Amino acid sequence: MRAVITVIGTDKIGIIAGVSTILAEANVNILDITQTTMQELFTMIMLVDIASSNLDFETLSAKLAGRGDEMGLKIRIQHEDIFKSMHEI
Repeated sequence: MRAVITVIGTDKIGIIAGVSTILAEANVNILDITQTTMQELFTMIMLVDIASSNLDFETLSAKLAGRGDEMGLKIRIQHEDIFKSMHEI
């Protein structure tokens, strides 16, 4: 099962490390990642495989959101099918 993680906030050192550490500890594989910085605004989208995660989806979501709060970022995870449905025209 795949999911999409979005990260938005002010650019700072350690954002990718902060997110990827949680994913590694949860046994979540990063399939693809794109990130960009527009002036001070950092944005990142990750496609991840959560099939082998040792955390349930809600716990993983809470850990990512908590890390976002610690870093002053908005971090969300959504199942891939929900993400696609929300972004279809």
